Amino acid sequence: MIKPYTEPVQRTESAIFSGGPAGSGHLPSFRRNDYNRFMLDHRAQTLLKTLIERYIAEGQPVGSRTLSKYSGLELSPATIRNVMSDLEEMGFIASPHTSAGRIPTPLGYRLFVDSLLTVRPLQSNELFEMKEAIQPDQPQLVISHASQLLSQLTAFAGIVVAPRRQQPRIRQIEFLGLSEKRVLLIIVTADGDVQNRILFTQRNYSPSELTEAANYLNQNCLGLDFDQVRARVVEDLRQLRMDMSELMTAALEAGNQAVADTSTQYVISGEKNLLGIEDLSSNMTRLRRLFDLFEQRTGLAQLLELSSRAEGVQVFIGGESGIAPLDECSVVAAPYEVDGQIVGTIGVIGPTRMAYERVIPIVDITAKLLTSALSAP
Repeated sequence: MIKPYTEPVQRTESAIFSGGPAGSGHLPSFRRNDYNRFMLDHRAQTLLKTLIERYIAEGQPVGSRTLSKYSGLELSPATIRNVMSDLEEMGFIASPHTSAGRIPTPLGYRLFVDSLLTVRPLQSNELFEMKEAIQPDQPQLVISHASQLLSQLTAFAGIVVAPRRQQPRIRQIEFLGLSEKRVLLIIVTADGDVQNRILFTQRNYSPSELTEAANYLNQNCLGLDFDQVRARVVEDLRQLRMDMSELMTAALEAGNQAVADTSTQYVISGEKNLLGIEDLSSNMTRLRRLFDLFEQRTGLAQLLELSSRAEGVQVFIGGESGIAPLDECSVVAAPYEVDGQIVGTIGVIGPTRMAYERVIPIVDITAKLLTSALSAP
C-alpha cells in the first residue's frame, strides 16, 4: 500500500542525505529504485516534495523563488539552488534546456509516491457518486461502469480487466505450410472459436510431416486446454525426433498465447481524454503508439495481470512498466476480488504529471466497491 510521508529524518545543514558525508561536496550516484539505501534530510525532502507538487499543479519548471514561497522553509535562494543542484546530480530532478527551473524525473516521482506523498481523502459527494455508479444489482454493467467512473473522476483513461474466463477446450489443431520456414497454426476451440498463428520454424516441413504433427496433437488434446496438453505430452516431446519436437513445442506455446488472448478481456474508457493532455499530445508519434497499445491489448493486460499479484495499489511510473508506449505515462492499478479470490485488476493510465494524491484513493476505493458489488449475494 502507498503510505503517506510522516516523519522526516533530521541531518546536518551540509549534507542532504545520510549516505553523503557532511561537507564532502560530492554525492553518490543513484540507480533506479536505489534511493532506499539513503535518506534525504528534512530540508531536501521538503523542497523535492514542494517542487513535485507545484510541477503537477502548474506544469511549468519550478524555480527557487517558487520553492521559497511554497515550501515553508526559511532558506536563502542560494541554499535552495545548492540543494536543487544536489538533487539533480542524484537524478531526482532535471533542468530543461529552455528554463532555469527544474522538473521531476521518473526517479523523483518514485521517491515522491513511495515516501513523500500525502494521500488526499475524497469528498463525500465523490464517494456517493462512486457508490451509485457501481451497484451490485447490475452485474452485467458493473465492469463498464467502473471503467467509466475511473475515467470521469480522473480525466484520464480508466481500465478494468474483466474476470478471467476459463481457458477454452481444444476441438482441433491443423498446420498449413505457407512458405519457406513459415507454418500457419489453426486452432478450433470447443465453442467454435478459430485462432490462427504463424510459426517461424528452423527448417521446412513437408505436407506429410505437418499432417503427422497435427494428428499427434489432436490425439492428445481433444477436449483439453493447452496447459493440460502441455502437461500430457511434455515427456513424449523429449522422445520425438528433434525437428518434429521443435514444431510441436512452438505450436503449444503459440496456441496457449492465442487462447490466453481471448480469455483475458478488459474494458477501457476515456482514451480520448489523453488527447487533451499537453504532456502526451505534444508528441503525436508517441501518442499513436499509446493508442496502438490500447488496440493490441496483450502488453497492457500483462502489466495489469502483474498488478493483480500484489496487495493494494501499485504505481508504475514511466519506464517501470517495461512497455515502451508507456514511457511518458504512469499506471495506477489495484486488484479486485470475487468471494475472496483476486479475479482482475482496475487502473488509471495518464501522464507522469498526475495528481497521485487524488488518483490513488480513487483507484483504491473503486477496487473495493467493485469487489463488494461482484461478491454480493
